[in-house]
Amino acid sequence: MSTTDRVATGSTTATAATTGRGRLPGLAPLALVRAGLELRQFWRERDAVIFVFAYPIVMLAIFSSVFGAEDQGTDVAQIGFAQYFLPGMVATGIVLTSFQSLAVSIAMERDDGTLRRLRATPLPAAAYVGGKVLLTLATSVAQTALLLAVAALAFDVPLPTDPGRWATFAWVFVLGSATGTICGVGFSSLPRSGRSASAVVTPVVLVLQFISGVFFAFFALPGWMQTLASVFPLKWIAQGMRSVFLPEDMAALETSGSWQHPATAAVLVAWLIVGLVVGVRTFRWRRRDDG
Repeated sequence: MSTTDRVATGSTTATAATTGRGRLPGLAPLALVRAGLELRQFWRERDAVIFVFAYPIVMLAIFSSVFGAEDQGTDVAQIGFAQYFLPGMVATGIVLTSFQSLAVSIAMERDDGTLRRLRATPLPAAAYVGGKVLLTLATSVAQTALLLAVAALAFDVPLPTDPGRWATFAWVFVLGSATGTICGVGFSSLPRSGRSASAVVTPVVLVLQFISGVFFAFFALPGWMQTLASVFPLKWIAQGMRSVFLPEDMAALETSGSWQHPATAAVLVAWLIVGLVVGVRTFRWRRRDDG
């Protein structure tokens, strides 16, 4: 096993890297190796893998079928409900894979002593977080690719052919994933234990899904709910994805009458900075009752 592997996996023999047998590897190599370990651990949890990849597809099928039989506006009916709900499912998949998964898993790793063992090695916290970011990106890419393939093949949703739309998809996807990941790291310090993490994190994500245009047409929500949703990232990720997958004239249904790309980028960057500041100030290797 290489020095980089020993550091990334938390082995105490990693201290040899600082005792004359060579310098500690750089931050990027450590983050890459840590990400590889995280991916291997993720794929071993088969029930989690199935949930992560199946959830957006199942929800797309359910909501497009349920609301397809109801009148939510002629504009939505003309393009098809599967196409209208697809952007929200892409957005919620990003948030579930980044924010929710990391907030819960880091809290559990702190509770079971994994982080305490990592703290005993020269592994920097930045490399640990970098591994989580890369894990999120890799998982989100695979999840979203599968969702788009199923939407196109099973629900006849037309995918964009304009390179400009795919460029928008790329920056909203990357920025949304990074924001969700960093906010998840920061939020992971809130649960008092790993056992309570799901109970603390899941309701937050569930409420945001309902008010951010994931499960319902955003323009049909009450005004106060739209205003509240605009404070949080999920609404903006979903709106950015709607600008990719919906016809241009559907922008008229947004609260501002436009896709608001600059506002989307600004809100996501703001939350990224807030999450980074909170994460740096609150991240803990040990449980609160562990000294």
